[in-house]
Amino acid sequence: MHRAPRPSLKALLGLTTAGLLGLSSCSQPDLVVYVSLDQEFSQELIQEFEKQTGLNVRAEYDTEANKTVGLVQRIIEEAKVPRCDVYWNNEVAQTVRLANMGFLASYTSPSGTEIPDQFKDPGGRWTGFAARARCLIVNTDLVPNPESIRGMWDLLDPQWAGRVAFARPLTGTTLTHACALFDAIGEEAALRYLTTIAKGSALENPPVHVAQSNGRTRQLVESGQLAWAWTDTDDFNVARLKGAPVMRILPDQEPGPEGQPPLGTLLIPNTIAILKDAPHRSAAERFVDWVLSEEIEERMAFSRSAQIPVRASVPRPPHVASDLVAMRVSYAALGAQIADRARTLKELFLNP
Repeated sequence: MHRAPRPSLKALLGLTTAGLLGLSSCSQPDLVVYVSLDQEFSQELIQEFEKQTGLNVRAEYDTEANKTVGLVQRIIEEAKVPRCDVYWNNEVAQTVRLANMGFLASYTSPSGTEIPDQFKDPGGRWTGFAARARCLIVNTDLVPNPESIRGMWDLLDPQWAGRVAFARPLTGTTLTHACALFDAIGEEAALRYLTTIAKGSALENPPVHVAQSNGRTRQLVESGQLAWAWTDTDDFNVARLKGAPVMRILPDQEPGPEGQPPLGTLLIPNTIAILKDAPHRSAAERFVDWVLSEEIEERMAFSRSAQIPVRASVPRPPHVASDLVAMRVSYAALGAQIADRARTLKELFLNP
């Protein structure tokens, strides 16, 4: 039997060296980005950045169950040996918290010049863009008159008992929303609203179903298991694209009693920030400039996530909200309070 010749020692060494170089190339990225925006929405953009720049980006994503909180905790734990260059968060309060803890660097991107000041940190430590709104998703097969549902307090109306849902406010945008209520409607009213939901969830037939996530509340409504629920505009758009019998309600757009101004709908922007000790600072700035461009915000508006541009000049499709009364909140205050509020909410919703 003919045997193939054995490779020479020189050839083996060459193959080993090539393999090590290939391994080194894979294990040594040009940029590390932690991303809390859903991978299905953000991965394509990051891959496009790689194609345009030739940079090798290692993107690490949050899970739905630990949305935002998981990566924030990693950044804190890795403080002595930082790995992350850029944090792309799908909300704002946890980003502000990181800034207040001293983890974020100051950087003023030329791409963010036209972004309104309300969506920027005065110290340049983070910039907001491409927002989502907290909205109500309504199953139009089950609710003949969806416009009758107008605001947050309708969730507790006895006529809807057992037919509505709210995601457990321990992570992501629902945590930010719950924290915002304390500033928007006051301590007493916010606690009444959230305590009623939490205490009811312990009953055999809860008036408000407390779901694991906003994605789950959307699924319960689009499938017809529930009549309506709180969710985010990107989750609503997923159901809309499926052709589900759903309608979006932007809550609390009408004046309150005695002519009080509307409470408004909470806008939660994406935020992007460079870590203070980023190992690849130059590449990090390049990525932030790219993400904050009007072109990327427009692409996010026209994508399946239907993000709301924070710049009026950025085009958007008709189904993306553009004319709404926004809830008046201080993102800086949210970030300062979120750790304490999260402890209160954890106690409330895990021990109802």
